Amino acid sequence: MTLRVFLVEDNLTIRENLVSTIEELTGGHVIGVAETEGGAVRWLDANEGAWDLAVTDLFLKSGSGLGVLERLRRRGAGKRAAMLTNYATPEIRLRCEELGADAVFDKSTELDAFLAFCAQRDRE
Repeated sequence: MTLRVFLVEDNLTIRENLVSTIEELTGGHVIGVAETEGGAVRWLDANEGAWDLAVTDLFLKSGSGLGVLERLRRRGAGKRAAMLTNYATPEIRLRCEELGADAVFDKSTELDAFLAFCAQRDRE
């Protein structure tokens, strides 16, 4: 079964690169995107069963990836959540874990680990 990814990223260039990278290197399929916390929450509420992995950045056009993770606390069994950010400090990693993130990755140094996480989820 193909991994269905929902991506929350406000930077168009990064978003486009992530979509193509996820799809080409992990075999996953990005089925939805949002640029804001509000847009992400609305999409998640309307598409509860449509996704397997939600990936969010920390800083968004409005709101925060932490708010997205807060909404994802109510996700169903088998759904995963990951933070992919340039600000993966120890404090942010801990806060994300407290909010139920399955993983936290630094965009600039842990992209390979993020892609491996996506590929692993695709095989489950």
